[in-house]
Amino acid sequence: MTRFISPTCHSCPSRQSPLLGCCLSEELDFITTTKSSQLYQKGQTIYQQGSPALGMYCIHQGKAKVSKVGGDGKEHITQLVQHGDVMGFQALLAGGAYATSAVALEESIVCFVPRPDVLRLIQSNRQFSNTLLQLLAARLGEAQERMLRLAYKPVRERLAEALLLVQRTFDSVAAPTEPFTLAFSREDLAALVGTAKETVSRLLTDYKDAGIIATRGSQIMILDSARLLAISTRYD
Repeated sequence: MTRFISPTCHSCPSRQSPLLGCCLSEELDFITTTKSSQLYQKGQTIYQQGSPALGMYCIHQGKAKVSKVGGDGKEHITQLVQHGDVMGFQALLAGGAYATSAVALEESIVCFVPRPDVLRLIQSNRQFSNTLLQLLAARLGEAQERMLRLAYKPVRERLAEALLLVQRTFDSVAAPTEPFTLAFSREDLAALVGTAKETVSRLLTDYKDAGIIATRGSQIMILDSARLLAISTRYD
């Protein structure tokens, strides 16, 4: 287990991220003194769908999935996030409950900024509020695109797109000459694609037989990103 040390905003690797980059030195001092930080193990819930939106979460280290459980009881992953990303601000701005849940995909350190302190920054720092609105608009645009893809793309194409999405999101430090390996469960892939786990497993076998991916247990290695891209954009 990683030794947990509560991070400060000034020393955060995401200091130049869109939101933190908008903050003055004294505002970073203020956030550091009012926020709380917690170490989450893989599979731990960071916040729960339906619970009051008491603040905003920022990932200092690690990866997480943001998902929603529908009326059918099935999980649907709406976003993948990593260090520097913020979560829960949509519900915070609306003043209601979280519409989604966030769960750690690996050991992660996550900071929590209480709602009153976020609102104070919104009121006092115009650049911060504008950036938050831009993030909100981007998330809404992504949600609309996802709805369209679910409506018109077959599952085979959506799975190729999901594999590439995981690669784009989590491959920032991988060596470019090495194939990207996903430590991503079949259940999570199914929740990301919007289909059954059995369908994902069958299609992954097809991709493996075609030489597009390789598998080792739960791990998936992408061998041919170009072919995945061709499959994913077939109906674009």
